[in-house]
Amino acid sequence: MINNNLLAELSKNFGLRMIKLHKFLREERQEFVISNQVYKSGTSIGANIAESKYAQTKPDFVTKLSIALKEAGETDYWIDLLFLSETIEQNEYNSLKNDLNIIIGTLIKVIKKTRDCQDE
Repeated sequence: MINNNLLAELSKNFGLRMIKLHKFLREERQEFVISNQVYKSGTSIGANIAESKYAQTKPDFVTKLSIALKEAGETDYWIDLLFLSETIEQNEYNSLKNDLNIIIGTLIKVIKKTRDCQDE
């Protein structure tokens, strides 16, 4: 399998941010529904990447990373809603989106590279 240590590290750091965001939203903003949604999808990204480490085949590896990518897409949606509802500030939104876009871009590259290697 393709070495995805960078991806694992990025997603773990992002997951920690989601834990802190969840706590902030619940305690400071009294926001309970979206805070749970963004928490679940945001931490699931790293969980699926971690699971990919033990994939049995390249297609299994791609499947795990594809699930992580879907979770990242969902997380992106919730972050947008938090910003548009003025629950989080512009600077926090920009920072979260930047980190998430790096993860999404890296996931897409690793998935594509792995698929290309399968076709050879």
